[in-house]
Amino acid sequence: MVSLRDTYQQFLNHLKERSRASATILAYGKDIDQLVSFLQDCGKTEPSQVETADLQNFMDKLAKENYTAKSVSRKTNSTKTFFKFLKTSNLINSNPAVGLEHPKFENKPPRILTKLEYRSLRDAARSDTRISAVIELLLQTGIRIGELAKLRVEDIDLNNLTLHVPLFEDTRERVIPLNKSAAELVKNYLPKRTKTPNHALFVTKTGRPLLIRNIRTAIDRYFKIAGIKETKVNDLRHTWVAYQLQAGVPITLVSKLAGHKRLSTTEKYLQFLQGKTSEGKVKLEEL
Repeated sequence: MVSLRDTYQQFLNHLKERSRASATILAYGKDIDQLVSFLQDCGKTEPSQVETADLQNFMDKLAKENYTAKSVSRKTNSTKTFFKFLKTSNLINSNPAVGLEHPKFENKPPRILTKLEYRSLRDAARSDTRISAVIELLLQTGIRIGELAKLRVEDIDLNNLTLHVPLFEDTRERVIPLNKSAAELVKNYLPKRTKTPNHALFVTKTGRPLLIRNIRTAIDRYFKIAGIKETKVNDLRHTWVAYQLQAGVPITLVSKLAGHKRLSTTEKYLQFLQGKTSEGKVKLEEL
């Protein structure tokens, strides 16, 4: 009989074959590794031995260890995905995770920066040419931090004012209009960019690509300098989406430019907008 540990590895290989994002694979891997270790400690070493009660005991244990309801819900989702894979792969006859329920928790609304806040962020980073360009691209195009880290010099077209967002793991390839504000800061950065054969748009002083963690650390530092609290880099993306919808840009266009896989993801922002959105506008809002 195949062991739980063996099926865990098969599951990870399955995710890789489906070209799931590396962050997604890492998250699933940690969750299922923790689950398998718990089940083994309970004497359950084979998938067929696992019952719904075992899975619920695992979730109860997490709750007692002060995991948040949101974290437990994520691990519940990972568990359901894992056992669904086992069932479709004919590694188990029945799926014990079907009866597993998610804990209830309230989703926090997206953090949307005010005009005063994102202008303060710009002012704080003004002397840093590279990070100023990074912040402006994130704020004016709504791209993800992972997508920005993968941008190449050739993805920026300053003549036609467009930004090509290449395929990044499981995100969508697309072309986004580039407004003059973002274009100007990128144009100021390029002459100061370290000369390197590397094609990455944003590089370190040694010519290596600027990594996601480097970008996040730098922007977090400027958030602090600007006095902007409880804010993350991804909130720049939230801000872009919200302001475009507020300005009356068609939701289908905002969804496409944001690279959302489902329109419902974009629709969730509507409930957090102040007042009514304008209608009939197509021009993107410049933040």
